[in-house]
Order: sequence, then C-alpha cells, then structure tokens
Amino acid sequence: MPKYLRIVAGRLQECGADEGTVHVYVNPSLDERRELVSSFDLDEHTLGSSLDPDELARIEQEPEHLAIIFKRPLEYRGSDNLSFKVTSFGLFLFRERLIAILPDEMPIFEGRPFTNLTSLQELVLKVLSRTVQHFTGHLKVINTIAGEIEQRIEQSVENSSLLALFALEKSLVYYVNAVHSNGGVIERLKNNAQNPATVGFQPKDVEFIDDLLIENRQCYELATIYSNILAGLMDARASVISNNLNVMMKNLNALVIAVAVPSFFAGVGGMSEFTRMARLEDHMLVGYGLFLLGMVLVGVTTFFVIRRLERALR
Repeated sequence: MPKYLRIVAGRLQECGADEGTVHVYVNPSLDERRELVSSFDLDEHTLGSSLDPDELARIEQEPEHLAIIFKRPLEYRGSDNLSFKVTSFGLFLFRERLIAILPDEMPIFEGRPFTNLTSLQELVLKVLSRTVQHFTGHLKVINTIAGEIEQRIEQSVENSSLLALFALEKSLVYYVNAVHSNGGVIERLKNNAQNPATVGFQPKDVEFIDDLLIENRQCYELATIYSNILAGLMDARASVISNNLNVMMKNLNALVIAVAVPSFFAGVGGMSEFTRMARLEDHMLVGYGLFLLGMVLVGVTTFFVIRRLERALR
C-alpha cells in the first residue's frame, strides 16, 4: 500500500490519497506498477530501474515530469559480513506531485533537513543531499573498521582478517561507482535547473544544487582515496600474515628440536640405564627425578641456543 504525504508548516505529514502531494511506494506490486504507468504516464523501464540495485543513476526529462534514478547505500546489518551494499530508488517529480519508488523501507524523508520545506523541488534536493551524507557516513565507518582490522593483522596468522579487508575493498569499489554515477545526475540537474521545462526549480534551488555538487564531489574523492589505499596495501598485508606464519613455524621448529634432543638421549640409554650408571637401583624415584631434570635442562638449553643462533643470523 502506498503512503501519502503533504507539506504542512514546513514538515511532511501523512494524509489521505486525495490530499497527498507526495506518494511513496515501497516495492510496488505489478498491479501498482501498471496503475502508475497508466495514471501518471511513467515510463515502465524507468519505473523498473528504481527497483534494480544494479541500475546506474540517471536523470530523464519527460514531457510532464522529471525522472531521477539515484543510488543509495543499504542499511548495514551484522549478517552482511562487512559487505556494504548499494541499491537504487526513483523520484518522479511533477509540478504538483512527487512520486517516490523505493525497493524497501528507507528513511529518506527523516531527519532535521526535512523540517523547513517550502516546495516539492526543495524536498527532492534534500533527499539527494541526505543520500550523499549517508554515503559519507558509511565511508567513515568503513575506514574505522579497516583500521581495526589492520591492527589485528599485525599479530594474525589466519586468513579471516585478510578476507574481511577484501570484503571492504569490494564495497568501496561499489561505493565509488555509485557516488560517481550520482555526480552525473546532479551535474545534469544543475544544467537543466534553469530550463522552464524542468518542473519549477527556483534560483535558490540552483544554489542548493551547486552545494550538493560540491558535497558529492568530496564524497567521491574520499571514496576513491580509501579504495586506492586499501587496494594498494592488500599485498603488503598479505605479506605480513605470511611473515607472522613463518615466525610461528620457526618457533615451533625450535621447540621441536628442543624436545628431540633429550628424547634422543632417553632413547639411546633410557631411564633404567641412567639409574644403573648412577648406581641408584635402590632409589628409583631419585633416579627418575634426576633423569627428568636433566632432560628438561638439556631441552631448555637447546631451545635458547637455537633462538640465539636465529638472532645472530638476522
């Protein structure tokens, strides 16, 4: 079921279908899509693009309305395994009506920016601005997560941390493409804003578009920087994990050798032979204790000798 809203005292309020100037459809059914196409002359392909997460952002000027397909980051869930995803939504702006097509529930009309609304055109621009800010917020979160994973990699010998960075790198590639695609929409919207056919944008709206264009460009540059840094250092981080594993194997080898040396002596003579040599047949407990102590001393000495040799060879 669609939701109907209207602007009252600078805010959006829910109302009936007859009074609503903002129509919000969340994943509309086939019947609702047919009704939108027949009642408002929406292009069927453009309407479907609003629900396609792989669709590129674009803007189309129709005779009676302006169609905007924009990219937006999906809300992150713990089950996503550090995979930040991107989706699309559509805004169809008429002179007296705005139709929003969303693939799922999105809070695109919530927040402080939507408290002093004066027109549908301003509402559209604030939705786009809010989306750019959403991308910027996600980029900061991704950078923070990447920093925490990098600290774990310094001591890690497993692939889990490296796979997490791969997931973040993939997410950043999608973000870079989405933000760049949105930039093309904003640029074209700026070029057409003063055109009388562009459904009533005012000079103040043109200034807002200029600010929005700068904001999106900064977001794109930030996403590009994060993506390049993460991609450029992936090989180095993989080498760190490999080096940590090599160090662990060296330590294990030293421990194995330290255990092997006393095992050799124990295998050659055995505890019983040691007891006879020390003439402790009548004191078996003392003999076994001395033998065990000797083997421990030999093992510890061997371990530290190997460690010192390793340091000398570095």
